[in-house]
Amino acid sequence: MNQQIENNFKYHAPKEGQPAKYEAIREKAKELAYLIDAKCPNSREKSLAMTKLEEAVMWSNAAIARNE
Repeated sequence: MNQQIENNFKYHAPKEGQPAKYEAIREKAKELAYLIDAKCPNSREKSLAMTKLEEAVMWSNAAIARNE
């Protein structure tokens, strides 16, 4: 059995302290999202920046959930 696959595709219930970490990451990402929104012209590039920021938050949360 591949442990990495098993770990990546199972439910990870939040452990003590993790929800606060998720919230802190989301809050900082939201600050950056507002900065990008305010300073960048509406464009494909801005849309990609927002998408990548969302991806960064999701992968950060996955790192916490999967590895703590």
